Amino acid sequence: MAFSPLVDELVESLRCLPGVGQKTAQRMAFHLLERGRSGGIRLSSALSHAMEGVRRCDRCQNFSDAEVCQICENEQRRTGTLCVVESPSDLLAIEQAGDYKGGYFVLMGHLSPIDGVGPEEIGIERLLSRVREEGVSELILATNPTVEGEATAHYIADRLDGHAILITRLAHGIPVGGELGYVDGFTLTHAFRGRKPLSD
Repeated sequence: MAFSPLVDELVESLRCLPGVGQKTAQRMAFHLLERGRSGGIRLSSALSHAMEGVRRCDRCQNFSDAEVCQICENEQRRTGTLCVVESPSDLLAIEQAGDYKGGYFVLMGHLSPIDGVGPEEIGIERLLSRVREEGVSELILATNPTVEGEATAHYIADRLDGHAILITRLAHGIPVGGELGYVDGFTLTHAFRGRKPLSD
């Protein structure tokens, strides 16, 4: 059943969101039109401003309203340590943990030749230039523990082979509160390879 062209357009527009199919988009649209018009207007305005005003930081490629993001502007974060992540959501997760105080570089993806994503598409040359220019002493490769994430981390490490820089990888393994019987083999393998003395 077709509604008015405006309602149909709203439903179709909502379907661009991840995980939103036809039924969910209809529920969202009907909710906004029935009980959430003020919220819908605010959402529309925020979307419009964000689509026009949000860009990538010139230094780290994270989302930013300005040429350089707040993290890169913060002088206290220039510790000589740079953490490489795949996406802004990865950066946000690390920031919310609250322990890391260095800089970042956001790849906005990972190497995937099958999808046509090579080093130039995710800014690896920009990352390497930054490492050299800023005299980074430690590069933390915090790409995801997937096949593509591992390949991306190894590619970056290979490109920096021979440079006087410590290259580290986030530890992967058993989550706190997890039970061995429920952990997959890939995670267990990483946990065994990354084991360390109990006294640490």
